[in-house]
Amino acid sequence: MQRRSFLAGAAAAAAAPSIVQAQANRVLKVVPHANLTVMDPVWTTAYITRNHGFAVWDTLYGLDDEYKPQPQMVEGHTVENDGKLWTFTLREGLRFHNNEPVRAQDCIASLERWGKRDAMGTRLAALTEEMRALDDRRFTIRLSRPFGLMLDALAKPTSNAPFIMPASISATDAFTQIRPDQVIGSGPFTFNARELISGSRVVYERFAGYRPRANGTPSGTAGPKVVHFDRVEWHIIPDFATAANAMVSGEMDWWEVATPDLAPMLRRNRNVNVTVPDPLGSIAVMRPNHLHAPMNNPKFRQALLRAVSQADFMTAFMGSDPQGFKSGVGAFTPGTPLASDAGLEVFENNIETARRMIRESGYNGERIVLLGTTDIASLAAWSQVAADMFRRLQVNIDFQSMDWGTVVQRRAQQTPPDAGGWSAFCTNWGGLDHLNPAGHLMLRGQGRQGFIGWPESERLESLREAWFEAPDLPAQQRIAADLQRQMFEDVPYIPLGQFFQPLAHRRNLTGVMQPGGIPVFWNVRRT
Repeated sequence: MQRRSFLAGAAAAAAAPSIVQAQANRVLKVVPHANLTVMDPVWTTAYITRNHGFAVWDTLYGLDDEYKPQPQMVEGHTVENDGKLWTFTLREGLRFHNNEPVRAQDCIASLERWGKRDAMGTRLAALTEEMRALDDRRFTIRLSRPFGLMLDALAKPTSNAPFIMPASISATDAFTQIRPDQVIGSGPFTFNARELISGSRVVYERFAGYRPRANGTPSGTAGPKVVHFDRVEWHIIPDFATAANAMVSGEMDWWEVATPDLAPMLRRNRNVNVTVPDPLGSIAVMRPNHLHAPMNNPKFRQALLRAVSQADFMTAFMGSDPQGFKSGVGAFTPGTPLASDAGLEVFENNIETARRMIRESGYNGERIVLLGTTDIASLAAWSQVAADMFRRLQVNIDFQSMDWGTVVQRRAQQTPPDAGGWSAFCTNWGGLDHLNPAGHLMLRGQGRQGFIGWPESERLESLREAWFEAPDLPAQQRIAADLQRQMFEDVPYIPLGQFFQPLAHRRNLTGVMQPGGIPVFWNVRRT
């Protein structure tokens, strides 16, 4: 925090302690993992935008702690015609932040826009013959054939989540960002665009018109969403030591992703609680740009696999504690049913082999623009390891450092590296994102119509389709192993390991949750 603002706050507290204390009890101050630069959780998969989405919008279904879909905005549903006709009924009293009622047509328009970008959404859209509003509270989805993951898709909390927006907003092209003034939510908090200071502060306010579910237990993103704070303030603090000190002093209430090097100091403070919120952890990845040389050459990408040491990437951020990370990570989250060791022998950690394969690939000295993130500790560490790996490979590396918000905007560009484009960047996904092929955006092969990086692979797509049609888990596991082997042929991305990052919060908060790594600000109280 700035010393001047801190002293000013201290002086105000001394002058009027009871007023300041009362105000503080109504404000929850959070240090998010990044700056918020994109407001549209359909346009981008960036987790900071997804987290913003969960504050502002609601979903038809939530996903509980056992990864089971539960009704959220809906009162219930019926299924007819051998699983091909679904009818959904909205709860009474749902309103948008402009006080307009949430109608069935809003749900249809939101699902249509989401279905053009999300991995599960595109699958649902491909099977949908018609979505139709029966009245203001009921709508149907008629399928060409049954889709057993219907409720899982509608409860999907990972990027891109199927948030319900007004139909007028969802009319925006799915490949065009909605503006800050278009953030009209359906959830428990309103977005205060007037107080937005990019790189410094984001403000949410309790929406008095929100009606939580009347029953159920808070679990994951499911259950009643009861708000106990008038305001939630995100304070962007790019200096991690400053963020840790703000937690110790009580200036901040909640640090979404405490860095591993500072977590021991926080654990020693009796007023701070440090936990690991997500048993599935997160999966670190490097994403190459398949549109431009040299990353458009599969032989070049295969060479990179031989140079990668997942343990090096993980220890650069998590340290040497083996409880904090796992290497030997393939296409699917370790410890879950589809994870396997199929094809993992490609990770040789052999620079000489990789250099030889790069020469054999026909690499001609093309410039490789690596986008390096500076303001997210994990991505900063992996960006540096990746840059060092490219230097040791003796390729023409151009390492460009920038904040994550800039990376999010830059990575959407399909222009060549010499025209402002890029070649590779590092990021991470929640373990929930990589449980299976259904929501696994990095494992798609749709080319320019697909996700950022734009790999094209008919084989990946056909195996994904086969997985959906598999009759049982053993069949799904066989197909998943084939998908992983094919991934190491096409190299749509490079897995860098699994890690488990802690969160920190003041002990006077109860109800703190980050299901699937998503900080949710309902049901949180100050004791």
